[in-house]
Order: sequence, then structure tokens, then C-alpha cells
Amino acid sequence: MPESSSEIHARVLAAAADGRLPAPEITGWDVFPWEVVDGALAPKALDAPAPATPREGDEGGAPCRVCAGVPADRIVWEDEDWILTHHGEPSGLPLVVMLNSREHMDAGDFDDDQASTFGRICNRLVRIIQGLDGIGRVHVNRWGDGSAHFHVWFFARPAGFEQIQGSFAVEWDAILPPVDEAVWRADLHTVATKLANWGGHARA
Repeated sequence: MPESSSEIHARVLAAAADGRLPAPEITGWDVFPWEVVDGALAPKALDAPAPATPREGDEGGAPCRVCAGVPADRIVWEDEDWILTHHGEPSGLPLVVMLNSREHMDAGDFDDDQASTFGRICNRLVRIIQGLDGIGRVHVNRWGDGSAHFHVWFFARPAGFEQIQGSFAVEWDAILPPVDEAVWRADLHTVATKLANWGGHARA
């Protein structure tokens, strides 16, 4: 059974010290834009322009991990052109999955048929994930700063928590304690089997 809103809140409070959860690792990342100055939160100083760091799969960058092969235990669903994966373990949001193209390309490289297929899969995924119990919204995000291989993230936020909105949902995913693994795996299985109704193979 999926967690109710009250069960999620109780789990969060159990992981919190004095009602406040610990800061996630992302607060130490170079790209994290905030710092404390004189006791107040302030934007970091913006560095001067510099040459871009090559992404994985770009010339001069590290080898592309997707092209090298996605671990089988992370594949949720796949067909001849697309692979849907998870991150390997539950995180703070109920469900986070990533859609990768099999072919090494980036956004803007698709022909019309590939773009049409991508749109249909995205629409189906959002509909399937939002149909799961306890899901309030599905956010679809594409950045691609670290990898030249096309990938899009799907972040499902829990229903009843209006504080978790917009791009901040990604930060809450790192802040909240992990969801129950059995529930997480059951949701992945549901997504995989329902998406396979249109083709491809369910792996989760």
C-alpha cells in the first residue's frame, strides 16, 4: 500500500532533528547558488566566464556511460529506441525516473519521427505516474549539463505537500528521507507494465 500524507509526514519528522531535516549534499556543490553571509542567505558571487567543461560523451570529455551500457538492474522499461531508468535506490520523492535515448544524441538532434515518439512516451509516462496513489504532480526536467547523451527526468511529488513545488521539488528530493523501498519498487513495476502496453519491455 502507498504511504498516506500523514504517514509521509510522520516518516519525515522521525528523520528530523528538532523538526528540521539535515542539509543535503547539494549545498556543497560548486553550482549551488546560495551561501550564508553575515548570518543571512545570499547569492554566491558569479564567477567570470570560463571555457565549458566537456560533458560525458563530448569530445575531450569522459566516455558516455549510457553508450557503455546501463546496468540491467536500473532499467524500468525499454524498447529499440528508448530506455527508462531509475537511480538505483529510493530517494525523497515518491518516484524519480529518467528517459534516455539509445542513440547518442542531444535535444534538438531528433528527426520528426523521433521527436513525435519522444512526445508520446513523455505524455504516457506523466499520465501513468500521476495515476499512482499519492502522487500530486509530475515535473519533467531536462538539463544535460553533465552528459551529452539525451536524458529527461520525471520527478513525482507527493500529494498534500504544496510546499514541494516547481524546480524546488528537485531539492526536496535530496532533503527528504528515502521512501519505503517496497512501495518504490511496486510503483516502478506499475509504471513499467503500463508503459509496455504501448510496446517495449517492462523490466522493473
